[in-house]
Amino acid sequence: MPLGKADDQNQDTVALVVHAGDVATYLKALGHDGRLTILCHLTSGPKSVTELEYLLSSRQAVVSQQLARLRLEGLVRARRDGQAIFYSILDPKVRETLRLLEGLFCKPGDDRD
Repeated sequence: MPLGKADDQNQDTVALVVHAGDVATYLKALGHDGRLTILCHLTSGPKSVTELEYLLSSRQAVVSQQLARLRLEGLVRARRDGQAIFYSILDPKVRETLRLLEGLFCKPGDDRD
């Protein structure tokens, strides 16, 4: 391997080590199937809590708990419209991460269901 390429890889590794705590916190926020599913649904646009309840086939309290965690981590934002609260993706890393995960786990012909 050319020396320049090894140096670049070492710098990338050092940068990741420096940010390991932040990365781990981010991955923990995504590391729950309910939260990950919510984020997947939000990629198509803002959703109300009621819509997310239906999409997840889950109770309001469970959905709200997961949304609170995502909001706490800065991954989603809430917007009130009358009595409804709509959630949308806030952190642009979320969309990029979901695209990467889709490429890794949802390849055509992959029968993991």
